[in-house]
Amino acid sequence: MHLTLRQMQVFEAVVRNHGVTAAARELHCTQPNVSIQLKQLADQVGMPLFDHARGRLHLTEAGEALYRTCQSVRAALQDFETGIANLQGLQRGKLRIGVVSTAKYFVPMLLVRFGKLNPGIHVQLSIDNREHVLGLLARSEADLVIMGRSPSHLNCQATAFATNPLAMVAPPDHPLVRRKNLPFSALADYEFVVREEGSGTRAAMQRLFEDNKTPLQVVMAMPSNETIKQAVMAGMGLSFLSLRTVRHELASGHLAMLDVQGLPQINNWFVTHLKEKKLSPAARAFKEFLIEQGGALMDTWS
Repeated sequence: MHLTLRQMQVFEAVVRNHGVTAAARELHCTQPNVSIQLKQLADQVGMPLFDHARGRLHLTEAGEALYRTCQSVRAALQDFETGIANLQGLQRGKLRIGVVSTAKYFVPMLLVRFGKLNPGIHVQLSIDNREHVLGLLARSEADLVIMGRSPSHLNCQATAFATNPLAMVAPPDHPLVRRKNLPFSALADYEFVVREEGSGTRAAMQRLFEDNKTPLQVVMAMPSNETIKQAVMAGMGLSFLSLRTVRHELASGHLAMLDVQGLPQINNWFVTHLKEKKLSPAARAFKEFLIEQGGALMDTWS
């Protein structure tokens, strides 16, 4: 049996994306090319890898075994890369970072500062919602991830490096803006524009309303903080956002923060990695940079 790394990479992408079309998009190749690679792989194995029942791809027993093998091979290659990086030190190196979308407002500035200190390190940055970033972490496709809450279902090491204050925001002419020390229950009468399911901000908002035994009226869910800010300014509804994402709008008077009892809610930003993962010199250096300098730098910017 002569399996190639490319065939294994294609197979993993198809499994991860639940189909050929999305896998081809991720791999930047054509659907026929992906299908050819899968056929060649199945021919090599000598058994079907997928069950196409009910129009969806399901792994056969042979497919499950191959998928586990692919993951083991990828992990071994990553350990090899880490070993080579250790030999090279910080003169060269690659750093893969996964970032939840709310953190995109400050991570680029941190990377610029880190890059000046370590010019030989190449950074690969992936930005998505919490659910997808957790996938990168679980599959070891990111060395480090930056998120607002450590996952409970993964064996991770999470270290807080900065605060993440969250609050209710409204258009400046909203009637609640003029009121002080609002009880949380006052929010029950108003509609909210929220992040999509899978977002850490959405999950934090839902927990906050549940803890305060207040119904949450959702008028619309949106996939980005920028769209939500525009919707709030247009009067579509209120929202719950990280104050680090709205500093310009608050300063300019385009948005206003509501004075609600118990808010802002002060959470933390964490740098997280799998406990068993061997961090490269580049990953260790960036983690130490965040812990030592990240919070102070962010406080000067937002």
